[in-house]
Amino acid sequence: METPGSQSSLHRANLERVVRAVRLAGSLTQAEIARTTGLSAATVSNIVRELKDGGTVEVTPTSAGGRRARSVSLSGDAGIVIGIDFGHAHLRVAIGNLAHQVLAEESEPLDVDASAAQGFDRAEELVARLIAATGVDRTKVAGVGLGVPGPIDVESGTLGSTAILPGWSGAKPAEELYDRLGVPVHVDNDANLGALGELVWGSGRGVRDLAYIKVASGVGAGLVINGMIYRGPGGTAGEIGHITLDEAGPVCRCGNRGCLETFTAARYVLPLLQPSHGKDLTMEGVVRLARDGDPGCRRVIADVGRHIGSGVANLCNLLNPSRVVLGGDLAEAGELVLGPIRESVSRYAIPSAARQLSVLPGALGGRAEVLGALALALSEMGDSTLLDGSAAAALPAATPAFT
Repeated sequence: METPGSQSSLHRANLERVVRAVRLAGSLTQAEIARTTGLSAATVSNIVRELKDGGTVEVTPTSAGGRRARSVSLSGDAGIVIGIDFGHAHLRVAIGNLAHQVLAEESEPLDVDASAAQGFDRAEELVARLIAATGVDRTKVAGVGLGVPGPIDVESGTLGSTAILPGWSGAKPAEELYDRLGVPVHVDNDANLGALGELVWGSGRGVRDLAYIKVASGVGAGLVINGMIYRGPGGTAGEIGHITLDEAGPVCRCGNRGCLETFTAARYVLPLLQPSHGKDLTMEGVVRLARDGDPGCRRVIADVGRHIGSGVANLCNLLNPSRVVLGGDLAEAGELVLGPIRESVSRYAIPSAARQLSVLPGALGGRAEVLGALALALSEMGDSTLLDGSAAAALPAATPAFT
């Protein structure tokens, strides 16, 4: 037994610090590990050698600043994580290893009127299919990240009222999936996972404070403060779609009038164009037509951008993020929407906050949320498991639920 404060417990703590830094980043040079953990270069070198000899990490030659360096990542067979993203009309699943490599990914349509149980059944089938296709060892599954399009009560784990997937209100997604898959399940809303995905793999890399704005059937924001997702005590932080723009505006699904969502979400925007463009018009189609020069679609996208910019300006004044990343179908419009967003920010935000802000399109497109689910599972798993042998050591006996 290790005594707190002993040399062995200190060594163990340093091992876990190094493993955690590498796990969260995907790969780091030894110099980056030293900066991240605060450990000396000599200590990091010795720990990396020990972890490499034990099969926990892999070390490959690289370069940094024009000099030779050694890149450290977790071993590709140290364990795997699963990401699951439920959207308004889709289900996406991805499997990744602890070195941040995506091994398999698949998406399929999902009936918006399907029940939560039907959705979970489909997810279980898709997970089993991908695991079989990749040939990975099922006992290596260390955890699951799950994204849902609605607020999660942090105390009960219950999905709040949602008009996006009406059959899901009151469901307990983490419990439901754990019963099916038999491994730890960590759940968050889709905007938060989009923020995580862009932070780790996309347009948010290298920053510590950002807001990921997703505009689809609803409007939400994932907030990253000092490198961590901020959820608030009730798990509802980031509901930017319900900022009031016009007290006499349209009635929102939340019961208030003139919310940002009523001027920007697909369900409110598409009816403006359907009389002239047909009832089958989608936001993806609006963006495509706008890029091809359609004046009506360009005008609507510009208006949407200005409204989003008003909401972003409020975020700037309150939180002063260094970057805003726009996700969802609307991001494909590029400068047609980003320009009006910046215009509103410069008009309504405090000048110093506006000057420090960059507004970028998401780099991951529709994959942001499922990759964020992988990142969530990676961030929540324990490091002691990796040091004690394998990811399978901490799994419950119910792992055969994958079959």
